[in-house]
Amino acid sequence: MLSYKNRFTHIVNHLMSLGKIFDKEELNIKILKCLDRSWQPKVIAISESKDLTSLTTAFLFGKLKEHELEMNKLNVQESEDKHVRNIALKVAKNKNKQDSSDESEVENISLLSKKFSKFLKRNYNKESNKERYANKKTSDFNPYNYTYFGCGE
Repeated sequence: MLSYKNRFTHIVNHLMSLGKIFDKEELNIKILKCLDRSWQPKVIAISESKDLTSLTTAFLFGKLKEHELEMNKLNVQESEDKHVRNIALKVAKNKNKQDSSDESEVENISLLSKKFSKFLKRNYNKESNKERYANKKTSDFNPYNYTYFGCGE
């Protein structure tokens, strides 16, 4: 917003030095019309609540800068909220000790069976590869038992 303000005042000052005269309302309308779509709610609020003829450009840029700072603060807060992970923990009330122990046993057994099945799936391929290559031992290799293709010996 600061570069926008500097550029705008630089252009207006050069036009005034060439003899062009602007009234406050015309400058304020030019500022508000140049803002992009993300500023539209603020532009509408300023144009409806303030009298653009009595509003100075410095005050208008101040209000816009204030709005920009507030939006940046909200964006930072939203991005921080997205990075926070929520973890829900299960809480058991011990009204009936027998019921809660039965439920926890069922949960433990199901968790154990899931982990065991994952273990079997992971290690099944390792075991089959070991059996495939276990029959071929390095001590079985004897270069004197082979006949060579070229000479037939």
